Amino acid sequence: MAVRSDIMWYVYICDKGRLLYTGITTDVFRRMRQHGASLLHSERFQDKRAAARREREIKGWRREKKLALIKNAAVG
Repeated sequence: MAVRSDIMWYVYICDKGRLLYTGITTDVFRRMRQHGASLLHSERFQDKRAAARREREIKGWRREKKLALIKNAAVG
């Protein structure tokens, strides 16, 4: 199966009713509308596997570490 190199994948963290939800998508704004959530953080990837790997990594973190990522990214 051919891999499309023009598609960007995003790992995102959003605020979904005071819960931090992490996922992947090719359209962050559409996903925020679907979730009814506020985007807190996103990272871009050209490869779906890399995005899925990062999603799994972040999902394994405690809330405090996710909040630190969000805060540090906003500062940088």
